[in-house]
Amino acid sequence: MSESAAPRGIRAARRAWVATAVLAVTVALSAVAVGRADAAVLFGDDFADGNASGWSTSGGSWSVSGQAYRQSSTGADAKAQAGSTSWTDYTVQARVQPTAFGNSTRAAGVVARAQNMTSFYALVLTGGGTAQLRRVSGGGVTVLAGAPTAVATGTWYTLALRVSGSSLSGAVNGVPLVSAIDGTFASGRVGLTASYASGYFDDVTVDSGTGPQPSPSASASPGPSPSPSPSASASPSPSPSASPSRPPSPSPSTSPSPSTSPGPVPPNQADGFASVHALGQNGTYGGAGGPTVVVDTTAELLAAIDTIGPMIIQVQGTITIDSKRGVRPNKTIVGLGSTATIDGGGFDFYRSYNVIVRNLTFTNAEDDAVNVGQNSHHVWIDHNRFVAPVDGSIDIVRGAEYVTVSWNHFDHTDKSMLIGHSDGSASEDVGHLKVTIHHNFFDHSRQRHPRVRWGDPVHVYNNYFLGNELYGVASTQDAGVLLEGNYFQDVPFPCFSASGYADSGPGRLVQRNNIFTASGPCEVAGTVADPATYYPYTVTSPATIPTTVPAGAGPA
Repeated sequence: MSESAAPRGIRAARRAWVATAVLAVTVALSAVAVGRADAAVLFGDDFADGNASGWSTSGGSWSVSGQAYRQSSTGADAKAQAGSTSWTDYTVQARVQPTAFGNSTRAAGVVARAQNMTSFYALVLTGGGTAQLRRVSGGGVTVLAGAPTAVATGTWYTLALRVSGSSLSGAVNGVPLVSAIDGTFASGRVGLTASYASGYFDDVTVDSGTGPQPSPSASASPGPSPSPSPSASASPSPSPSASPSRPPSPSPSTSPSPSTSPGPVPPNQADGFASVHALGQNGTYGGAGGPTVVVDTTAELLAAIDTIGPMIIQVQGTITIDSKRGVRPNKTIVGLGSTATIDGGGFDFYRSYNVIVRNLTFTNAEDDAVNVGQNSHHVWIDHNRFVAPVDGSIDIVRGAEYVTVSWNHFDHTDKSMLIGHSDGSASEDVGHLKVTIHHNFFDHSRQRHPRVRWGDPVHVYNNYFLGNELYGVASTQDAGVLLEGNYFQDVPFPCFSASGYADSGPGRLVQRNNIFTASGPCEVAGTVADPATYYPYTVTSPATIPTTVPAGAGPA
């Protein structure tokens, strides 16, 4: 919600908080200053007006979002600057929330005495966990001083950079950490820097006081500052570390997916058929190696998934789209936190490949939530939640293959998963539709877990089938399904094969080491290709599935 759209009471409370916090920080800094002069406020911007008037930018993708100044790409050396070139001695302070770093040396922070976009002083936090005082001259970076400090993406930090004569010093969360002597730049503008990093910036202030003076004993690294979200009834806190935050953004730094996956698979590594070296693709790694962007609007999401080349797309909040939207190859689409949602539409893969869809909730899709079709391959659909699609949650059709569907929560869905779109599609599907389905929670979903035509092998292991009204798994039209180590509870028809299903002819199904509790018999027939000839895997005891799968499936 923009500031202009916020209730008046919230806007007033937020402005009161900003004023109180700035005053509190100024008082705290004056306590450690030596010979501090009376401060005059030179500049301030809390972006509450919804714009960045007075700021100029270079590189990256800058916008005012959620009442903060956001830089959403890790693919550029991005700068934003404001103020006067005649400013000499002052302290520039801002709250900074890094959301992703290109690598451990990439950085985000505040700028002082900027001559232009390539020459300035900066106090930055790096992805490697340091605070650095830098001189950037003609684009070349010199680290004047550095100190270890905790740096976590998704966390707000208050950075204060003081320039007085040739003396430079910096503090993080009120703790002086770095200082240096350098006379290269005598005056200049203030700014923000996100060097191959994405993040939010807020509550920028500039005053003519001397600011924080480093203390020889100040060697402790400040921890992350808490960021409780204010509500309309909450009183603004005068504490500078209690920052009203944007929606939580715990994002990976260089990884294409969150680092807290509850599943047993390493968070950046597809398994099953998505891991197989085939069709010129050595496994599935998504947008790794490309820039990272954070998207929280429909336009941003649609532009990102339509971009040519690798990209890690981090989805924040709820984004509404209509119908199914195409996704180009080499993309990771990953939700930030546990509440990132795609509402009203879904993703369509047409001759696409090397794509990861992870940590998202799909709600109210007007067709399929995820459609993997038309010879797409190497797609990993992992740790998502599907709610109320009009048609299927996941369709894998028209010659698609090398797909893994893992650790997803199908929450009271109807048509959960279709593999092979019609009885007449043998010419395009036979020899394809190689799919691994493991550790999914089919939670009172009605049918298609999956419904398979033609695919062989389709490997279904260690899934939890609970209260599935129509049936569990159906193998038809000569498909080959291996069903092992699953737990069926209250499923009247867990498996169809020899009798076919609906108008479809019989398929093949092998079951081994499954548990059927208060469920009907499993219908088996024929033989199935062995998935172990394609990839290694481990089947855990099915007795543990009712505990482990509900605890781990869905967004982290």
